Amino acid sequence: MLLEMEVTGLALDPSSNTPILILKTRDGGEERTLPIWIGLLEAASIAMALQKVEFGRPMTHDLFKAFLDAARFTLDKVEVCDLKDNTYFARVYFSGGENSFSMDSRPSDAIAMALRAKCPIFAEDDVINRSSQTSPPQGQAEDTSEEGKKWTEYLENLNPDDFGKV
Repeated sequence: MLLEMEVTGLALDPSSNTPILILKTRDGGEERTLPIWIGLLEAASIAMALQKVEFGRPMTHDLFKAFLDAARFTLDKVEVCDLKDNTYFARVYFSGGENSFSMDSRPSDAIAMALRAKCPIFAEDDVINRSSQTSPPQGQAEDTSEEGKKWTEYLENLNPDDFGKV
């Protein structure tokens, strides 16, 4: 069964400095949470969408959304549909005219696009159940490159008041 989810925030795993995307159920029933460990660049893209930061030039997810608009396709919904070996899988559903199709995606990319398209985000009930029984990713290498350190520092110091000053 699919449950509608909402992005409630981003956190940083203190043991690995890996960003965590936090999804929670939208219905009025029992609140259920789905934490998904994601990459630094995707976390930055999601944070920018959540804070409605716009740049003079499009970033990757913005570019893809602009392409969909130009091609007269809409992003209808996103589903976090599977969890295998601590890896989450998502599907992105598109439509345009009489055509519709879906594509495999990383959840972080799918959600970054869903936020821009303002479309619903769903998760399989089974994925949420299994995620609560799964330990956080182990052995995830921290990105110790200069670029990785810059993104880690950026996410750690992310402050909503800073947006709009770009």
